[in-house]
Amino acid sequence: MGELLARRGDGVLELTLNRPEKMNALSASLVDALHAELDAADADGTRLVVFRGEGKNLSAGFDFGGYDAQSDGDLVLRFLRIEQLLQRVFHARYDTLAFAHGRNFGAGVDLFAVCNRRVATPDASFRMPGLGFGLVLGSRRFAGLVGESWARLVLQEGITFAGVEAHARGFVTALADQAGWASERERADTARRSLGDDATTRLFRVTHTDTRAADMAELVASAARPGLQGRLRAYREALGK
Repeated sequence: MGELLARRGDGVLELTLNRPEKMNALSASLVDALHAELDAADADGTRLVVFRGEGKNLSAGFDFGGYDAQSDGDLVLRFLRIEQLLQRVFHARYDTLAFAHGRNFGAGVDLFAVCNRRVATPDASFRMPGLGFGLVLGSRRFAGLVGESWARLVLQEGITFAGVEAHARGFVTALADQAGWASERERADTARRSLGDDATTRLFRVTHTDTRAADMAELVASAARPGLQGRLRAYREALGK
């Protein structure tokens, strides 16, 4: 099996991150596979895309495996590719649904955040440590969901927050254990059938402020500062990894 499992049917694309031994960390190849599936979704009339993770969590975010053998330029390109993925999901013309459980980090949390429907188990946890190594990735979108003040605290202090608080803050749209995910999946399917394609597309467009250029510029400026690999190494060493 590959890093990404994809299943299509009746206008729905279900994507399962399939690297459980790596906590579904986003390798370069996994990100490319996600882009390829979304390319197909853009062309085939998909009306709902569902994200979930195999194993113990949704995603541990950026895959640090082999980072110390990559140049700063290669690392920057990997982060830019992740931001492109996040932007296309956030501004998709179709509905999106993500299920989160277990411990989720960084870009994995960002992938969850860009989905329209965000369902988590009560004991799921989320942490966004990117600013610890100087990257501004997903910060504006996070603040748009939870409010500027709390977003600053979470991002500045590297706070880990759980599903119940995430729901209270608006980061999670519904709490459900995994046994209840099927009903949330059915709810999304019913909703996407209730509106025509044109109405859905227009709804998503008018309820999302388009900050793609500004977000990419902030990421580029933060990632392009010399010494990215060294900052990643210092961050990892501080964590004892």
